[in-house]
Amino acid sequence: MNTILFPDELIRALAAAQHVAVLTGAGISAESGVPTFRDKNGLWQKFKPEELASMDGFLRNPELVWEWYQSRRHVIHSVEPNPGHHALAELEGMVPTFSLITQNIDRLHQRAGSLTVHELHGNIIDNYCVRCKTPSAYEYSEDTARTEIPRCDYCGGLIRPAVVWFGEMLPTETLLAAEEAASVCEVFLSIGTSAEVYPAAQLPLFAKESGAYVVEINPHETPLTPYVDAAVHAPSGTALPELVRQLRAYTEGTLGHLSGSQQ
Repeated sequence: MNTILFPDELIRALAAAQHVAVLTGAGISAESGVPTFRDKNGLWQKFKPEELASMDGFLRNPELVWEWYQSRRHVIHSVEPNPGHHALAELEGMVPTFSLITQNIDRLHQRAGSLTVHELHGNIIDNYCVRCKTPSAYEYSEDTARTEIPRCDYCGGLIRPAVVWFGEMLPTETLLAAEEAASVCEVFLSIGTSAEVYPAAQLPLFAKESGAYVVEINPHETPLTPYVDAAVHAPSGTALPELVRQLRAYTEGTLGHLSGSQQ
């Protein structure tokens, strides 16, 4: 397998950066075995989004929605963070300030060791009451996988996953933190995202307008590709460990001259 040649400008920018921001999408989780919604075998091909990812759908058929989320929890419970997740956790320790913004709800970044993670769409691990909003102590395990929908200990309301559903607002503080990171970072990495889901899709463009060096890492071109400073057409599990290796070699003075870009 050929070594990915990252632009010299990117390596130098990362080495000098005081703040690096990263946006990750479903692609990085797919490399761990988590199904995506938009590929040809995606989850939305079997169900309508409004049936499984909306408050109306949950209230209309809570058993169906809970069972579906339990099946997703089972998948996430059975997979592990991949080299791309681990590389981002390593990169976090190499720069003064690091902001990881994710559209994913699986918490694989945290399991890999990432510390500063902004979850734009919530997560599937935590749960709370639909009535009083109190966080629930419920935790998924193979023993609880087939239990009935848990009820709130305080008001008896149904417990739902802490995922942002269709028709719901993204968490304000999280979105503001993501926008702030995009506005002040020197380097912005867009990884494994379709660049079609807003407002997340605006963040790389916001970073670009604010003067950041913007890189896309994705096996396929996206609507973002024409606007980035460098596009690396490779899986994140391959590209990110190599990027970290080259950055470490550069900072240690052991990296020979590299030029060009991934084709």
